[in-house]
Amino acid sequence: MNSILLAHGSGGKLQSELIENIILKHFNSPVLKLLEDSAVLKEKVAFTTDSFVVKPVFFPGGDIGKLAIAGTVNDILCSGARPAYISLSLIIEEGFSIDKLETILDSAKCEAKRAGVEVVCGDLKVVEKGKADEIFINTSGIGFIEDGQALSIKKIEVGDKIIASGTIGDHGISILSKREGLQFHSRLISDCASLSNLVKSIHNPAGKIHCFRDPTRGGLGGILAEIARSSNSGIEIEEERIPVKDEVRGACELLGLDPLYIANEGKIVAFVRREDAEDIIKAMKKDENGKDAKIIGEVVGSHPGVCLLITKIGGKRIIDLPRGELLPRLC
Repeated sequence: MNSILLAHGSGGKLQSELIENIILKHFNSPVLKLLEDSAVLKEKVAFTTDSFVVKPVFFPGGDIGKLAIAGTVNDILCSGARPAYISLSLIIEEGFSIDKLETILDSAKCEAKRAGVEVVCGDLKVVEKGKADEIFINTSGIGFIEDGQALSIKKIEVGDKIIASGTIGDHGISILSKREGLQFHSRLISDCASLSNLVKSIHNPAGKIHCFRDPTRGGLGGILAEIARSSNSGIEIEEERIPVKDEVRGACELLGLDPLYIANEGKIVAFVRREDAEDIIKAMKKDENGKDAKIIGEVVGSHPGVCLLITKIGGKRIIDLPRGELLPRLC
């Protein structure tokens, strides 16, 4: 394969192969090679960067401005850090409405305030009409890690319970419904949100939590398959315990999609000590963004490197990284 495909940006197997076989061979940083959501530096600083190219830029439950702040904040939170500073760089297509830009920036400002972060720098570029798609946003974020709070897939242990903080697939299906004009009986909105308050509610002073990840591109299935492979852990999740809204399930059945691989922008997957799992669930449920939290599986000693789904009828199937492009331009 000699050229980049849309599928290389989907969060699936092709993206993983591009990163590991092409990009990483040019850089030898041991921090980079961990491929965590944020790089944890020696100075107890977490640093992350992201780009947002969602289409449409306005969608049910949010817009690209809210998404850019929330996505960056959540990546920092997944390292165990307290988000503090964000850069916000704009690439705008000639002809884009100033009113739309004001709305996007106000949304970003409000989300930053909710998350407790400060936008401290940025950049602006304008490109010719037809050379972009309305507006793209690039961010970088910095957070600070207190002693003993750093999280990593390296800390995952056999016996850990796996918690999903809420229903999956809401963001991807809401974007698809807006883009394609699909109608649902009840109004489905994106779960796009920064999760600072949720994470604060489950403070981790005793090492109860080993790992956080946010299941964005590639969805819950993609992130669990990636974690299983990267940590060489056996993972088992139960289909009947995975929270999915009826609208998402119905849309996926209609379109031939799997909710496990649909993107989320306001959920966290947590790997926690078995004995602390129920207490963490109770704490999560006190926050609006964790009210549907459930234990969906556990880390097991068998089949290292593989994630298995236990189906409703008791069968098992391998959950692997998605191979192709499922839903383009979701983040």
